[in-house]
Amino acid sequence: MDQDACLTLKTRLAYHYLKQHNQLDIYLSYLKKEIPREELYKVIPERIIDSVINEKISEKTLESLFATVDTLYGKQDVDVIIGGPPCQAYSTVGRARLEDSAKWDSRKFLYKHYAKFLEKYNPKMFVFENVSGLLSSGNGKYLKDMLRVFASLGYVVEYRNLNASDFGVVQNRRRIIIVGWKKEVNLSYPEFGTNDIPKQVSDVLIDLPKLSAGESQDIAYYTTTPNDYLKRLGIRNGLAFTTQHIARPHNTQDKKIYRKAITLWNEERRRLKYTNLPESLQTHKNKEAFLDRFKVVASELEASHTMVAHIAKDGHYYIHPDIKQLRSLSVREAARIQSFPDDYFFEGTRTTAFKQIGNAVPPLMALAIAQTLKSKLEKYTK
Repeated sequence: MDQDACLTLKTRLAYHYLKQHNQLDIYLSYLKKEIPREELYKVIPERIIDSVINEKISEKTLESLFATVDTLYGKQDVDVIIGGPPCQAYSTVGRARLEDSAKWDSRKFLYKHYAKFLEKYNPKMFVFENVSGLLSSGNGKYLKDMLRVFASLGYVVEYRNLNASDFGVVQNRRRIIIVGWKKEVNLSYPEFGTNDIPKQVSDVLIDLPKLSAGESQDIAYYTTTPNDYLKRLGIRNGLAFTTQHIARPHNTQDKKIYRKAITLWNEERRRLKYTNLPESLQTHKNKEAFLDRFKVVASELEASHTMVAHIAKDGHYYIHPDIKQLRSLSVREAARIQSFPDDYFFEGTRTTAFKQIGNAVPPLMALAIAQTLKSKLEKYTK
């Protein structure tokens, strides 16, 4: 339903098509703003661009969505459906913010629409991703009902609480991954394994140009050769530059708070609590909750704290560890913490790019899940 997110997916499909046809120079021209988006899309077959459907999923749109999918792909057997409703309704923070709103009531039942796709296309397997807060939301009743609904459609269903850090992502990001398979397929919950490549947060920050608050580099050239982490995990993937190294501006008061937060962490390895700030720097009335609202992304840790979509609203929870830069993370730095490769381009404004990054499943985690499911299905069909 998000237009900018849909454009981002279309642009990524264009990248894959051009790469497959040895025409990446066209994509690079787009990144460098030498050609407009319309010209990029013109060289891609319409069926590929049109495969991204910009539409809200609801009772009113389900039938038209099914018709569109059937027109695009015909009557094919479906191996896997992958998805998950917006997570805010199940996250502990999201529940606190949405509990009294009408939006809360509608979001928490979107899994029933997901079940409609399972019922319509009858895939051999499915993957359903959501936040670990799903375990406690409604005292677990929503998760229990999901499992019941999916099982009623003929699936054996299991779930695990997985951490993106185990897949090589420099981020502690726990997610519930539900996997279901048709009883007659006789499969089992995949063992995804772990990626134990040595890593720390500095690995994704070290080679990007320094920025001041409010400064941006649409094209950013690397300051060092790629380290082992960036090369092995495909974040630095052959380009001489990356894009969207864009830092949001900050006012003088925020910079003073950032300086205190960075100093406290770098010198004492302690996190700043809002109530420990001088009265002159305290502007929020709420002094009982969210006391860690200013948080440094510590460069020497193996993984950062979770990247969430709230980064689109402000950067206080994602302060860059370099006190000389005195700013929050740039769009590209946030994307790297989520494990996006450097040639991935986010359409829209800086704000909508941050939102897309915060909402995403880390690509390294998604890749491992996809490869494992593909392997299982291939063994089954042989």
